[in-house]
Amino acid sequence: MELEKTNRLNILFATYRALLTKKQDDYLTLYYEDDYSLGEIAEEFNVSRQAVYDNLKRSTQALENYEAKLHIYQNYLERQTTLTALQTYVEQNYRQDQKLSNLVRSLAVQEEEN
Repeated sequence: MELEKTNRLNILFATYRALLTKKQDDYLTLYYEDDYSLGEIAEEFNVSRQAVYDNLKRSTQALENYEAKLHIYQNYLERQTTLTALQTYVEQNYRQDQKLSNLVRSLAVQEEEN
């Protein structure tokens, strides 16, 4: 469960990073990307561990609020599910249709780039 939560927050952080303040970005980067402890972050910024904890909590809540309003990550997951179903359907029913296969492959590549 904790790993799922961390993965989700990493994805939300990557998605909504530009909407965060510099301080929020710095703290989340150190905590989630660089695996710093609360104490190490506190030392880095010359603040208390409680201040770091509170900032991380507010920052992660901001990420969840952005997702609740914008649904970028949820929409991505839904597109991935639909694309997988489409790829499976084309493979099972239109294996010989090279043009259709190329279009689906192109769509998958575009999705990966976004």
